[in-house]
Amino acid sequence: MSTSEHQFTTDVTDLPPVRTTEVVDLGDGGRYELKIAPVAKRMGGDTVRMLAYNGSIPGPILRVRQGAQVAVDIENQGDMEGTVHWHGLRLDNRYDGTHQTQAPIQVGGRFTAVIKCPDPGAYWYHPHIRSDYGIEMGLYGGVVVDPDDPDYWPPVHRELFVTLDDLLLEEGKVAPFSREETTHAAMGRFGNVILVNGETDLALTAQRGEVLRLYLLNTANTRVFNVALPGVPIKLVGGDSGHVEQEEWVEEVVLAPSERVVVDVLFEAAGEFEMQHRTPDRVYPLAVVTVQPEPAEPSLAESYPQLRSYPDMVAERARIQPYLAAAPDKTLSFLAEMNLPQPEGNDPVVYACPMHPDVVSETPAHCPQCGMKLVAVAAVSMFVCPMHPEVVSDEPGHCPRCAMKLLPKQLVDQAAGHEHAGHGHEHPGHGDGHGDAHSHGTSEGIEWEDDMVEVNRMTTPANFQWKLVDQDTEAVNAAIDWRFRVGDQVKIRLVNEMAGDHPMHHPFHIHGAGRFLVLSRDGVVEPNLVWKDTVLLRTGETVDILLDVTEPGTWMAHCHIAEHHETGMMFNFEVAKPDPSPPS
Repeated sequence: MSTSEHQFTTDVTDLPPVRTTEVVDLGDGGRYELKIAPVAKRMGGDTVRMLAYNGSIPGPILRVRQGAQVAVDIENQGDMEGTVHWHGLRLDNRYDGTHQTQAPIQVGGRFTAVIKCPDPGAYWYHPHIRSDYGIEMGLYGGVVVDPDDPDYWPPVHRELFVTLDDLLLEEGKVAPFSREETTHAAMGRFGNVILVNGETDLALTAQRGEVLRLYLLNTANTRVFNVALPGVPIKLVGGDSGHVEQEEWVEEVVLAPSERVVVDVLFEAAGEFEMQHRTPDRVYPLAVVTVQPEPAEPSLAESYPQLRSYPDMVAERARIQPYLAAAPDKTLSFLAEMNLPQPEGNDPVVYACPMHPDVVSETPAHCPQCGMKLVAVAAVSMFVCPMHPEVVSDEPGHCPRCAMKLLPKQLVDQAAGHEHAGHGHEHPGHGDGHGDAHSHGTSEGIEWEDDMVEVNRMTTPANFQWKLVDQDTEAVNAAIDWRFRVGDQVKIRLVNEMAGDHPMHHPFHIHGAGRFLVLSRDGVVEPNLVWKDTVLLRTGETVDILLDVTEPGTWMAHCHIAEHHETGMMFNFEVAKPDPSPPS
């Protein structure tokens, strides 16, 4: 764990302690200073080095009125050159915060971004150079754009911006990051500590009868969150960029990395309520809400049960009808190509699935359970019984004690290290959590945990490539050359292929060239429209979206699993200004 010149430092000497996150109201024409710098943060019994905006994790929550324009003066005192990307905001292209649209801010340098906020909703800001490192280390903050229309959202007593994240700790420090390359390229870097608003044990308070609006944001590198509040009514009211077509009651909401969901919750009775992250195999506590017996004023008992529909989104439903059956203008495939090295030496090899070690083949193939490419492992003296590790064989067979199929020892050892606390990769949570710690890979089209820890750790852009492929031209990643014009309505088909070497989910994000509506998933029309900038593609899923192109410039589209983006799963596209009107 010692820091070398090839790794980012983990030294906490003389670092200031992390501060409390501020909520900052900025009026039209306002100006704000934003500083990137390291901080020291307590994690249980350890103090770890992290990065912060203005000393807090998450960074300041900026509140801006719809239609306002504000200037943010950014100072970089971090570990490396960088940018700040204003995720989801349709702004001038030169302030989008990628290295294609601005010169990176050098350490010690400054840059002023002018931020336009045309759409109500919840947004966020984060680095866009080595985002796998910066976001993991704590560089994320929120933006709330308050609507001009006072009736845009239903009435609530309070609003709270909630960030959901995880962090990988090893031996009391943030697990090391290479300066030269991204690791954990296959699945992304899963953490073993969950952070909610930067805390491992977030405690909130409310009053009896209080209605609280939660702007939920997933800032994790790769983890998908499924948020529930048992015993508390949850009303879905909005998503990435504004309100939904039709409010609805839900038991839980799923957020992929960078997605936002807006829910209103009513605390009807006094007591303690636990916010949870629910996976098919385990329930993780996220926060505890203590509801005081004093009633909230004024009472919202009459308005909260109402489920409103919104005419603007109903009109969008009518507008998109011709696009539902139309052929896509663009089709994009999501694929993986894995080229892990063969085991050293001349020993014979077998091929096994890192996620399902009982799947073993004598020849290269793909796992019949999850579709992943089988990994070569040495076969000599490498077969062992998972139930009775003392049973070892030179060749495949079955255990004489329990008749279980013998598995490659390398994968059994890896699974044991993952299941227990080996190397700091235990499952995340605030203690033991609830339920069984075992996970079995892709469930509901989502990989909820890292089920191939050691293989995932060793994957880099050198041996694992994630690809976006334009099906019309066969161009891959940066070679994709899409060109649109302001005013275009572009139907894009997103195909999460099962034919690649590692099928898994992907959150696909389109920068501020416009915003889009999800038309359908696997041919089923989307039942509740909301403006989006990020969409989750589950394993094997096909999603049709309709992009409303409104802003000229060079824009980026990419997978928002940070390690996938850094592995090259991105491209830029051009948007031209509209044709000039002919003279009358």
